[in-house]
Amino acid sequence: MTEKEKMLAGEIYDANNDINLINERIKAKDLCYEYNNLRPSQIKEREEIMRKILGKVEGDFLIEQPFICDYGYNIEIGKNFYSNHNLIILDANKVEFGNNVFIGPNCGFYTAGHPLDYKTRNKGLEYAKPIKVGNNVWFGGNVTVLPGVEIGDNSVIGAGSIVTKDIQKNSVAVGNPCKVIKKIK
Repeated sequence: MTEKEKMLAGEIYDANNDINLINERIKAKDLCYEYNNLRPSQIKEREEIMRKILGKVEGDFLIEQPFICDYGYNIEIGKNFYSNHNLIILDANKVEFGNNVFIGPNCGFYTAGHPLDYKTRNKGLEYAKPIKVGNNVWFGGNVTVLPGVEIGDNSVIGAGSIVTKDIQKNSVAVGNPCKVIKKIK
């Protein structure tokens, strides 16, 4: 198995010494740099670059600058997607957003994690688990979503939350760690 195949399978892989993964990250980061240095009024050019970065785009979207990702090709966004400033997606595995997803400023979606064993971690090895966000989900500002989390349709994640576990559909969830505080009817 290649390091990329291990990465996408959720297994321990070496991101720091695999030249193919390094080159793919550099390509994505160069495109992010180009995107982030366009004028906000250059809407058409911004959209063109973002379509080069992202793996799948359905319909209209707006991602405010700055935007940062690792690979880009693992990110999929549905129709009517909006992200406020400073969205960070560490997409060593799939990050899927449904339709009508709205993301506040300073949010992060992190698929990458590191082993608890320091000897393994010190070798630069890591793992990545997918993140899936359903339709009609709203994230307040400063939300962090960790590896392997799934957030159900029609949910609201409160500002400042750190989402460590799945959130069922039709939920309002807040806190650190993020917990459901009420269901939406």
